[in-house]
Amino acid sequence: MAEKEQKAAKEAKEPKEAKEPKGEKKDKGEKAPPQEKAAPKTPKVDYGKDFKYIVRIVNSDLDGIKPTIIAIQGVKGVGARVADIIVRKAGVDRMAKIGTVSDEKIDEIEKLIKSFSEYTPSWAVNRQHDLESGADLHIVGIDMEVSLKDDINRMKMIRSYKGVRHETGQKVRGQRTRANGRTGLTLGVMRQKLQQQASAGKTEDKK
Repeated sequence: MAEKEQKAAKEAKEPKEAKEPKGEKKDKGEKAPPQEKAAPKTPKVDYGKDFKYIVRIVNSDLDGIKPTIIAIQGVKGVGARVADIIVRKAGVDRMAKIGTVSDEKIDEIEKLIKSFSEYTPSWAVNRQHDLESGADLHIVGIDMEVSLKDDINRMKMIRSYKGVRHETGQKVRGQRTRANGRTGLTLGVMRQKLQQQASAGKTEDKK
């Protein structure tokens, strides 16, 4: 009886540990994973009812939050120099968000992009002496992709050096291909050395 009372007293003194659910064993050495801090939410800016978040110019969707000179460079064929000329000619503030620009000015910018070759010198356009028309043109948007494909196909058809390089997937503009841009069954430097050593060993064995 005395032994039972002593055991009961010990159990009462020791704090009872919470029973773990079956099938889950907790390792004492494991630490709880650190809680990731949630990224601070950026407050949304209200630009007003008339603000255009997407501006459509030459079949291209432009971000209305970007400045005008940056946004119109989203049109294929319009770079930094072309954008600067167009913004100046249109009389639009280059740093104003394109979403705040009026529809009339956007239409004017689109017309200036399409007719860029008419009011700029020939060295500023992206297609000089066109093969079909012989004129100096500035191609933008989808027309740029179509003309590029046509040019590559023409080079392939006449079997020019550049056309053959395009067909075989090699570099076209004279870049080195020994160490970079390898295609096909090319061997690495170390593998080539090992192959040479193996072939040398075979010739010695034959002798």
